[in-house]
Amino acid sequence: MFREEVREFVTRELDPSIKHKVDNGLYLQKEDHLCWQGALYKQGWMAPNWPESFGGTGWSPIQRYVFDEECAMGGAPPVVPFGVKMVAPVIMKYGTNEQKAHYLPRILSSEDWWCQGYSEPNAGSDLASLKTSAVPRGSSYIVNGTKIWTTYAHCADMMFCLVRTDPSEKLQQGISFLLIDMQTPGITVRPITTFDGRRDINEVIFEDVVVPIENLVGDEGRGWDCAKSLLSHERIGITKVAQSKRQIARLKQISATEEIDGNLLKHDALFRRKLASIEIDLMALEYTELRLLSDLSKGRTPGPESSLLKIRGTEIQQKITELLVESVGYYA
Repeated sequence: MFREEVREFVTRELDPSIKHKVDNGLYLQKEDHLCWQGALYKQGWMAPNWPESFGGTGWSPIQRYVFDEECAMGGAPPVVPFGVKMVAPVIMKYGTNEQKAHYLPRILSSEDWWCQGYSEPNAGSDLASLKTSAVPRGSSYIVNGTKIWTTYAHCADMMFCLVRTDPSEKLQQGISFLLIDMQTPGITVRPITTFDGRRDINEVIFEDVVVPIENLVGDEGRGWDCAKSLLSHERIGITKVAQSKRQIARLKQISATEEIDGNLLKHDALFRRKLASIEIDLMALEYTELRLLSDLSKGRTPGPESSLLKIRGTEIQQKITELLVESVGYYA
């Protein structure tokens, strides 16, 4: 019944133009995301992973999995994660009552659009080497530095940002977690154009940016704890199993029309072997994620295995994309 309820909702509420874009891999504007997230918010389904006390659904981990699967299979765009899935759990865990009261309702309604200020030109996988500084001055921090590969910074209202508040401490111990209004003077956003012509990622430069001290989440110098907590939540549910299933279905449709040496691609032995290998990998990933969700339903918090799932999901997505390209290029 629950699966049917979600499926009916997606069919009824998803704008056909948005579904068309998702089904065909076309670019989604911010307005497209807001349209779908508005429908979810109106239904009370915007934040399935939140506690009910903050506006969540009270669903079990398995129900949330089914919900994500039905939305993906129905052609709905994924909820942009930076607000509702990433910074919100950190605010719930480490934020003050005032921060919770101010930010969480605005995240839930998509009134505030968030971006993530983590990576820097010389601090990516080695994130603890970040250099962006936040120096206390009276009731504020003065922020200077550069963030890079920042998705949606060009249209974001807020950024959650890792900054170095004490350069004398060990790398992880001198980092703090700040919430920064993107309209603050001194912030410059420079779009980075990717090879497909899109400009969703950006370089963000901070020059003497004044951030109120009440925008500090958690204790000063303990931002690494916030970052670790955020990443564990970020990597739950982003294996993209359902999206991969939809792409495989699309791949099968293509193979039923494309030809190789006068025969339909779906009958080609090499193609079939590659497709079967991907489907086996995806099935194994799905079962592994379901085992993790079963543990979560028993009260266990996400561990490092969530990162492994994220990596494996990305690898499978890459294999699917490569086979899609081959299907309309090399094989065709």
